[in-house]
Amino acid sequence: MRYSVISVSLPDLDLLGQAKLLSSLGYDGLELRVRRNPDNGDTKPGFWGFHHNDLSPENLTSRAAEIRQVLSDHNLALAGLASYVKCTDLEEFKLVLEGAVAVGASAMRVGASAPFTKQDNDNYQAIFGDTVAGYARCIEIARGSGVKLLLETHGGTIHTSASLALRIVSNFSPSQAGIIFDPNNMVSDGFETTGVVIPMLGEYIGHCHIAGHRPYPGETDENGTVTWKWECCSMAEGLYDFPEMLRWLKKIDYQGFISVEDYRADLSSEYRCREAIEYLKKIE
Repeated sequence: MRYSVISVSLPDLDLLGQAKLLSSLGYDGLELRVRRNPDNGDTKPGFWGFHHNDLSPENLTSRAAEIRQVLSDHNLALAGLASYVKCTDLEEFKLVLEGAVAVGASAMRVGASAPFTKQDNDNYQAIFGDTVAGYARCIEIARGSGVKLLLETHGGTIHTSASLALRIVSNFSPSQAGIIFDPNNMVSDGFETTGVVIPMLGEYIGHCHIAGHRPYPGETDENGTVTWKWECCSMAEGLYDFPEMLRWLKKIDYQGFISVEDYRADLSSEYRCREAIEYLKKIE
């Protein structure tokens, strides 16, 4: 197994700091967030806010040589690009794709045409059709680049589960499109039996995200119905069975990266990364 960390969970470190930390702990790669820093003037590091490693669609190409050099100096591979581009935003897709080619990324995350929300955007068929069409256009643009497009299993989407994500990407070759298998997301929305979905996905698994997640009871309404909430925790304490996941990934001879994403803000980046790699080495 090859392990990496997604830089979304390392907002307090610049590129060099991220590489030094992961290299010292024995990781194999770094997955890079590609997202604009907020323009509200807030420079306090936050997972989904300001990052010291400021990589955006606009500066990725210009920073490509620096990224290549820093990763090479620390014996780390580029595990992929965690972009936030939608498959229907072709101009931004072209911008990120240019950077992906420049930095030597073999894959980049590309989202559906729209989120799925109960309030005002719950037309599955419309989102599905737009997403398949959007992916087809992006794949044509990326043809010959060597960059695969990855759709992540994620809450708030029409691809919360592995089979729902597969329904989209199976319209294309696994050399062109794949899935970021994220069971941490799927324990709260979209869970399917590990021993079924990993063989089912097979070559379409292009990348994996892992983290600890567990439920706890929240408010109770007037009818006595409990609203369940979710909190981050260590992988060992989480709801998902990671030893089972590793067993099945080995059975299909998975060759990609397994990327840690830990959003416990009360713990240091070093502590979270060290705890994760030590646990993974034990269960492997």
